[in-house]
Amino acid sequence: MLKVLVPTVMLFPTIWLASPKWLWTTTTAHSLLLALISLTWLKWTSETGWTMSNSYLATDPLSTPLLVLTCWLLPLMILASQNHINSEPIARQRLYITLLTSLQTFLIMAFGATEIIMFYIMFEATLIPTLIIITRWGNQAERLNAGTYFLFYTLAGSLPLLVALLLLQQSTGTLSMLVIQYSQPLLMNSWSHKIWWAGCLIAFLVKMPLYGVHLWLPKAHVEAPVAGSMVLAAVLLKLGGYGMMRMMIMLEPLSKELMYPFIILALWGVIMTGSICLRQTDLKSLIAYSSVSHMGLVASGILIQTPWGFSGAIILMIAHGLVSSMLFCLANTAYERTHSRTMLLARGLQMIFPLTAAWWFIANLANLALPPLPNLMGELMIITTLFNWSPWTIALTGMGTLITAGYSLYMYLMSQRGPTPSHITKLSPFHTREHLLMALHLTPVLLLMTKPELMWGWCY
Repeated sequence: MLKVLVPTVMLFPTIWLASPKWLWTTTTAHSLLLALISLTWLKWTSETGWTMSNSYLATDPLSTPLLVLTCWLLPLMILASQNHINSEPIARQRLYITLLTSLQTFLIMAFGATEIIMFYIMFEATLIPTLIIITRWGNQAERLNAGTYFLFYTLAGSLPLLVALLLLQQSTGTLSMLVIQYSQPLLMNSWSHKIWWAGCLIAFLVKMPLYGVHLWLPKAHVEAPVAGSMVLAAVLLKLGGYGMMRMMIMLEPLSKELMYPFIILALWGVIMTGSICLRQTDLKSLIAYSSVSHMGLVASGILIQTPWGFSGAIILMIAHGLVSSMLFCLANTAYERTHSRTMLLARGLQMIFPLTAAWWFIANLANLALPPLPNLMGELMIITTLFNWSPWTIALTGMGTLITAGYSLYMYLMSQRGPTPSHITKLSPFHTREHLLMALHLTPVLLLMTKPELMWGWCY
């Protein structure tokens, strides 16, 4: 754990002491080296389930893929931000990269924490850099509004969690994930225990987000700069799913009765947000709503608490993290050239940028779960689990899958096909940096097809 955490912390002096000319090169190289070192976590040697250097930071098969995803994303965020941050004063460029690095540090400590209170503190700490990135480097005047939504939704959801954790500490005497799963199950039969159960999960359901408490997400995505959108879609939403998986083990007897409304809301959200996607005009907003739709499937997979549901959820989280991050990068490349996110104003781009149209096509196919890709594997496992739990769910999940295919193709056709308007024929060509960025997103998705057991979680 420390072999990644210490070099991540050493990125801070690197950022502030590097010469302005080499700032982007050194930080990208350093973070890429970190991403490659983090791949050693995937070589699993432990038989006990946990691998640790001390009793506070440890990795297990559930947190490892999410930790590697977090480390993999930092160089990609720095690569993606280079163009639009380059024109700012050097101190602001340094501050921007510092915020991205601090976000990675908090996330590594959140996914690696064995104490639930430490996880909670790091879970909340990720708010601060994300909020500054959205409100300081966002594109429009509504960014303050978006930041307020983001902050208050998350805080309102996570305060009950703090109280619930303190109550859990009082009743079990420990909050260590290593010990608590072996402690006596709590005897829960009163109303207060049901409120405690809801308090434990609501923070994570808001973060995922569940349909109904999702309004902060499209706002935050639309207003955030590209790195903000990437880290939100790829890692911060996964904190919610990871937290739910960790907490579900402790909520055992009550979950059987209380999970019904949440599963129904999640599945209904898959259809509703998919339908919203079908009539979006704003490209980033469409990708943001599609994230809510996919996270609805993940939430229902986790709530059912079967090995297949858990495995499907984590596979879909990893695959969705890479694919939605790639879609946001592509949307940003179009925005940097046309200065508009409206799909109608920038159509027919395939004629001008044929290779980029190929990236769009592959990313959209991955988003709608094309057969060999891990997205399909995750979705199928969750749909199978849901069908096994109740055959009626096939109507909702089938409809959701159909709508997903519909809006993915709609997004591709609207932005790439059709007659090219005369006002966008003189756009600047794509850089090698941007093609490299897409390749670095897509390579892990394709490689995971060959060895999916890396992200099965506990179930292998």
